[in-house]
Amino acid sequence: MPNTKKIKAFTLSEIIVVLILTTIVVGIAFSVLRLVQKQMLAIQHNYNDQLEVNKLETSLWLDFGRYSELRYNEKDDTLLCKNAIDSVIYQFQESMIIKASDTFPVTITNKELYLKGATVQDAHIDAIKLELSKAFQNRTLFIYTQTDATLSMH
Repeated sequence: MPNTKKIKAFTLSEIIVVLILTTIVVGIAFSVLRLVQKQMLAIQHNYNDQLEVNKLETSLWLDFGRYSELRYNEKDDTLLCKNAIDSVIYQFQESMIIKASDTFPVTITNKELYLKGATVQDAHIDAIKLELSKAFQNRTLFIYTQTDATLSMH
């Protein structure tokens, strides 16, 4: 007597269809993963840029409050912050600002210097306005200090 009992199993065409569908789903998952990774890198880059801008702004605010004499030199593109004990120099370059051992990778599109509300070029200052590039969302930093009588006496 021949054995006519059927074994339940998947056919070759059913297995191929499952493999094709699995391949499509895995491909879509990797595409979505790649898009999420790109978005996360962009968010991280923006966060790092904003962190650098905030560090620069904090440093300027601290130095404008700490030093009594603020002088901008247009020829060297430097800002000297000085008092009787200490001094610090900000050197403005095309794609960065250097302060002693700190480097702020910030691109400035426009810089305006003020003394008693009037724009100056190469002199003592009491305020500075820095307009940043599009990479930094065109952010504007305005840092100022209260002037005292010693500036008027010189």
